[in-house]
Amino acid sequence: MAKIFAVANQKGGVGKTTSAVNLAASLAATRQRVLLVDLDPQGNATMGCGVDKHALERSSCEVLLGEATVTDARQPVLDGAFDLLPANGDLTAAEVELMGAMLKEQRLRGALEKVHGDYDFIVVDCPPSLNMLTLNAMVAAEGVIIPMQCEYYALEGLSALMDTIEQIRDSVNPGLRVEGILRTMFDPRVNLADEVSAQLVEHFGQQVYNTVIPRNVRLAEAPSFGTPVLHYDKASRGAMAYLALAGEILRRADAVAA
Repeated sequence: MAKIFAVANQKGGVGKTTSAVNLAASLAATRQRVLLVDLDPQGNATMGCGVDKHALERSSCEVLLGEATVTDARQPVLDGAFDLLPANGDLTAAEVELMGAMLKEQRLRGALEKVHGDYDFIVVDCPPSLNMLTLNAMVAAEGVIIPMQCEYYALEGLSALMDTIEQIRDSVNPGLRVEGILRTMFDPRVNLADEVSAQLVEHFGQQVYNTVIPRNVRLAEAPSFGTPVLHYDKASRGAMAYLALAGEILRRADAVAA
C-alpha cells in the first residue's frame, strides 16, 4: 500500500512545490514507485516536471470531479522515472463545484484508493492556502510534510497549520499526522535562521527532519528547465539535500514498519 504524503504550507514561497517535485524525483531515484499529484491550480509542479499545463487533456480537476480516474489522467515523466497527475487553472473551477458536492473533502482519497497498489509513495503538492483542495489532500494523506523557511513569521503560520491538521484528525482523518517539518532555503550565515531552526527543534523535536535544504542556485534554476534538480545538476547541494531527505523518509518508514 502506498504511503501518501501531503506537502503543505498555507504560506507561499517556502519551497513547497520545489520540495514536492524534488522529493518525488529523489524517492524514484532510490527505486521507489512514485506518483506526484499536482493539486495546485498554478500547475507549477506540472511545469517543473516538463509537462505543458496548457495542453492537458485530463488532469487532477477531472479526477476530483469524478470525470476521470487517476489511471486515465496520470502520465509518466522524465523517461518514466515517476508518474504525474498534472494540474492547471481548471482546478479553481473544480474547487467551486466541489463546494456543493457530497463527500467533497474525500474525493481525492477515493480516487487514490484505486491506485494504492501501483505505488510505494504518493506525494501531493498542495496550493498555498488552507482551502478545499488542501483539505482533500490532508484527508487522503497519512502524513503532512511541512516545508518552511526559518524566519520569524513562519512560526506563526506553522501554528495555524498545526491547528488545521488537528481539526482534520478529530473530524475526518484520525490517522493523519505531521510526517515532518522541513527547513528550506536555509542560509546558516543569517543569525535569525539559526535561532528559528533551534526553536523548531526545541518545540517539535524529532518531527523536524535532520535534513536541511540549503539556499541553492541550481534548485532555483531547475524549474525553468522543466526538470527536478537531480536531473539538472545531480552534484549540486540542492540535489544532494533532497536525496538525503528521501533517505531519511525511507528510514523513518522502515522504522514504523518494524
